[in-house]
Amino acid sequence: MANEQNLIPYGKGNRSESEEREMRSKGGKRSGETRRRKAALRDTMNRLLTMQVEVEGLSDILRSDGGESTYEEVIAMAMIQQASLGDVKAYQAIMKTVGQTDKSEADLEEQRSKVELNKARKEDITGENENDEALDRLDQILKEVRDNAVKQETK
Repeated sequence: MANEQNLIPYGKGNRSESEEREMRSKGGKRSGETRRRKAALRDTMNRLLTMQVEVEGLSDILRSDGGESTYEEVIAMAMIQQASLGDVKAYQAIMKTVGQTDKSEADLEEQRSKVELNKARKEDITGENENDEALDRLDQILKEVRDNAVKQETK
């Protein structure tokens, strides 16, 4: 990397404490500005998506089904139309929006077991909430995951 030698970590260079404090302050202010700008964009987008819109033929259908003919509803209908024409990305976006997943039950169980394992490791490292019951439960979950994997491989 050509410019790695130019990177000077805080506390390890010839900058004074006040210079470093000023640089951190500028970074914090810029970060705050960016977060506020992104929040304002989200608010604007939410406001615009909930605005009512008139789309010939579609607005009447949405209202007859109890909708309000907002941009959100029109976009959702367009996604449904694209998915019905075979657009897999539109279908996946719909499934994600409604909270459905393409992961199998074994994948979800494995994910839960990894979370449990990480919790157990954290408890082991920090010494907080050392609990044999939690470790036994973790062992049980891992055994179930292994058993499920073996069952699926044999099918």
